[in-house]
Amino acid sequence: MNYPDTETISRLAEAASEARSNAHAPYSNFQVGAALLDSEGKIFSGCNVENASYGLSICAERHAIGAAVAAGVEKIEAILVLSEMSPPASPCGACRQVMAEFGDFPVLLINPEGEEIRSSVAELLPLAFTFDRD
Repeated sequence: MNYPDTETISRLAEAASEARSNAHAPYSNFQVGAALLDSEGKIFSGCNVENASYGLSICAERHAIGAAVAAGVEKIEAILVLSEMSPPASPCGACRQVMAEFGDFPVLLINPEGEEIRSSVAELLPLAFTFDRD
């Protein structure tokens, strides 16, 4: 797995941190930010947006992916997820499945204390439900 270089990871972390500061989490107080890198080096970010009807909440990862898709992105190179948890929080099952729609790419999980877990979509979701387009 080819992880982004240190400078790119810093840029992703900064974008995820900025997005995280805008999270709407009045019920859980669990703010998450995510930032993804596309194949052209552009960064798209998202934050979690909770709803009183919990099932309607959206996670930061899916928010970032939605922003990228809305901008025409077809290939994701990496995603970084930032939370306060120790160890850093891992994406939920729904986010893992949405990420799998865009292939196997690096997933970086971090927190403000500098803890980092490096993984990939395939490691987080083995035997993903996907449509074989070949």
